[in-house]
Amino acid sequence: MTEAAAAPATGAKKDPIWLAGPGLLYLCCFLVIPAGSLLWLSFNDKAGNLTLDGYRQMLTAGVYVKVLLNTFRIAAETTIACLTFGYPVAYWLAHMSERRRRWVILLVLLPFWMSALLKSFAWMVLLSRHGVLAQLASLFGYKGSIDLLYGHWAVVFAMAHTMLPLAIMTILPTLMNIDARLMRAANTLGATSGHAFWRIYFPQSAPGIAAAGLLIFIASLGFFITPALLGSPRETVIGQLLITQVQQLLNWQLAGCLAMLLLVVTLLVCVVYDRIFGISAISGAETSRSQKSLLRSFGLRLVAILAAVTDLLERGVTSCLGRRNLGWLLDAFGILVVAILLLPVLFFPPMAFSSARFLQFPPPGFSLQWMQQYFNSDIWTGATIRSFGIALITAAFATTLAGIAAFGVARTKSRLSSAAFLIFLLPMIVPNIVTAVALFYVFAHLGLIATNIGIALGHTVTAMPLAFIIILTAFKDYDWHLDQAAATLGAKRPEIVRLITIPTVAGSIIAAFLFAFLHSFEELTISLFIGGGVKQTLPKQMWDDVLLQVTPTLAAASVVVLGIVVVVFLIAERTRRTD
Repeated sequence: MTEAAAAPATGAKKDPIWLAGPGLLYLCCFLVIPAGSLLWLSFNDKAGNLTLDGYRQMLTAGVYVKVLLNTFRIAAETTIACLTFGYPVAYWLAHMSERRRRWVILLVLLPFWMSALLKSFAWMVLLSRHGVLAQLASLFGYKGSIDLLYGHWAVVFAMAHTMLPLAIMTILPTLMNIDARLMRAANTLGATSGHAFWRIYFPQSAPGIAAAGLLIFIASLGFFITPALLGSPRETVIGQLLITQVQQLLNWQLAGCLAMLLLVVTLLVCVVYDRIFGISAISGAETSRSQKSLLRSFGLRLVAILAAVTDLLERGVTSCLGRRNLGWLLDAFGILVVAILLLPVLFFPPMAFSSARFLQFPPPGFSLQWMQQYFNSDIWTGATIRSFGIALITAAFATTLAGIAAFGVARTKSRLSSAAFLIFLLPMIVPNIVTAVALFYVFAHLGLIATNIGIALGHTVTAMPLAFIIILTAFKDYDWHLDQAAATLGAKRPEIVRLITIPTVAGSIIAAFLFAFLHSFEELTISLFIGGGVKQTLPKQMWDDVLLQVTPTLAAASVVVLGIVVVVFLIAERTRRTD
């Protein structure tokens, strides 16, 4: 799988792939088996008899069909929006100097690590009838009422805002591997800028675009926080139906049917992607898949049309602005997108220190009352401490299991390495809402509902792929000749690992730990189910406050979360880059 995999396993009598065993067993126990149990429920009635009544009810009831179609539509529109705005930003980043690119990437990734709950809460205030946009419009003389909330496009915008950093960072590695001299060579041979881009540059970036589209579409299918807060009943999605069926109606059969549908759609999308690009293209690797002639013909005609349109636009802009360097347009676009991404990050502090008695932006004055109320509240501080503890346990579990597995996958020469790699990515492929509901069903039988350890076990499932990828990337670049040299000098395998291997990749291990911590600290979906309404994590407490009573105390809690995220994120990025 990697160059490192070809290196001989010095001093090892067994193939190191066995080191992935504990992590694979964990995922089998807490993901594969729970998901399988939930899906089996979809074929059973309350008496335990096999039946297809759940699927018949789901497909014949108009409300369920409408919600299913609405979910796929919102996911598709979110994906298109992310690719449309993410590709130019990735192109902008790919042509920057290394130092400047590093700082801009930090600004892009920072809002990505803010939870969707916090960002949705920010948009609730910014886009409301008396929000910032409405106030700006009134300053410019607009007399009408502006209310951008509780509609279809508010949901799509907020979801695209959440997923846009993922699109940018998935496309960027592919663009950075494209030889920029090819464009100059095409221009030298007489190609216009439009034709050089669409016929030479863009086809080489297609695997990155497709990988970003795959990840965003799959993740968008499992969204429920943003549609619940920013949408109307017309924007109800599958995730909301799952919550209703499990927590209110206790209809496990229909919940299993809905989960089965999400998994089937997800797997079909993955199969189609694999048939066209090869699943290895997700990591930016080259693929030898041969494209079908019909698909290739359609693609060539499409890029020809886009090239002609681009040339017309370029001539129009040139006639208006003159024949000067138009690179500033891309700079302006990139700066604008990054500014919009950072807007929710900059939004909370003013309201947390507001003198107003209710949420108001901009605040009328400065006050510490809401911060004091937050720190004096046993409910808020208790939820914060609980989230800290669970996040530490999660980070320790996920980093240990993923680190051992990454070492085994990087060192093995077995063909099983590809299968192990894909299994460790399963929590990213299975929609998070399905994982949460499946764990809730199994943990209810194990007595782990409303327990801290139950929440930590669930968070470990979804945090493990992140830690695995970070550590595996470090081992991918590791010089295995260091281990061979130490073995030649008489060092034993445990000594080599303890004194050479681990210290060399320590930065990435620490970064994996911190990112797993961040993931758990801000995770809501699993906490919503496994906490059982008794063990309140900080995101769950914030969710309840948003639904029941939105007060400035929520803004104060958001500032605390934001501060923790910023500090941990910057430390993680620094340690990872010093590896």
